[in-house]
Amino acid sequence: MTDDRLTEVIRATGHEHVTAEHASTFEFTTDDWLTPAGDCILGVSADRTPREFGPEFTNACRDAEATITATIAVEGPGKTHEETIVGRGDPGLTLLDDRSMVARTSDYTDDERTILIEADKAAADLDRDLVAALADGAAVTLRLTVER
Repeated sequence: MTDDRLTEVIRATGHEHVTAEHASTFEFTTDDWLTPAGDCILGVSADRTPREFGPEFTNACRDAEATITATIAVEGPGKTHEETIVGRGDPGLTLLDDRSMVARTSDYTDDERTILIEADKAAADLDRDLVAALADGAAVTLRLTVER
């Protein structure tokens, strides 16, 4: 492959039940609803799923030496809030889920939803102004970039 950086962009929406209190993950889902128990979910009604990511991106994410950067941008009242989370790839990342995507601070990879592991932040670590904007239903963009 000739590209050193590959990017996928997901657009979603916040929800009144976003609390971002989970200490080891964050998640985006295509579901248009969220219960208070979903303390890792940052965005609902995501417009894409891991199954729709390009094959080059998916293959690059399966490299244990790859760095995967997740940039979360939220339009809040009069201000854009942005967080950057850095993790890595793994041969166990299948990126086949057609409903949700999860980033993890651990090295655990599940059947299809995990998009990066060993993240340097989880939902609970995010800026509270960003979280408040999500709880107000703000639009959110998740940009995933993989570097080999």
